[in-house]
Amino acid sequence: MIKNNKVIVSGILLLLLVFTSCRVSNKTILRHQKMEEGVSNPTSIEELKDAIEKYSDRVADIQMANSQIGIWYKILGTRYLDNKMYGEALKSFQKALEFYPDNQNLYYYVGVCAGYMSHAALDFGGSGSSEVKLNYLKLAEESYLRAIQIEDRYVRALYGLGVLYVFELDEPVKAIPHLEKLLTIDTKNIDAMFVLARAYYSNYEFDKSVEMYDKIINTSKSAETKAAAEDNKKTVLDAAYSY
Repeated sequence: MIKNNKVIVSGILLLLLVFTSCRVSNKTILRHQKMEEGVSNPTSIEELKDAIEKYSDRVADIQMANSQIGIWYKILGTRYLDNKMYGEALKSFQKALEFYPDNQNLYYYVGVCAGYMSHAALDFGGSGSSEVKLNYLKLAEESYLRAIQIEDRYVRALYGLGVLYVFELDEPVKAIPHLEKLLTIDTKNIDAMFVLARAYYSNYEFDKSVEMYDKIINTSKSAETKAAAEDNKKTVLDAAYSY
């Protein structure tokens, strides 16, 4: 038990060297490993077997530590997100992706944070450029797309894409297939219905927009939601008559 604790402490010290100092060379790290494990230049069969066993344990320690670090970055990101500190949250999720590059939830969170950061990307220099805002929106789009590439039935990412295309990028035609797919998975998602109805309207598909608002009216139990759908439906019908 004492030996195991010693190994864990040694592993933590090594990881601190790896993750906190850019000036620590690979030779320095290897020297520390050799000192801790008592392995220098094995030559005999027994020495080689012993070295392999000891370094295998070291690799397992580092893998376990890396796994935990990735989880902590994700937790930190969600804490920042809860407190609406979107820039810091974005940095944390970016770090977490270095440990878990195939985690659809992390890509979704990156998309959310990037969308919020696009609203804060003001032209403080007065240059007239919207490049920073567009870069954040592009990051959000790529992140949502990556999330649904990993999990194609990921409702939150499908919804995020729909909102992004309709309200931020003004590309409603791109939103439609994602929102239609979402509603085959979550058939009573009222929020998605509203965004899809708006996408249809913006794409001059007035009949489909009216149909979607009718679906909201028939599905929702909220009087306020029904009233909002009725008002939007009237707007669509007025536009259809004058088109």
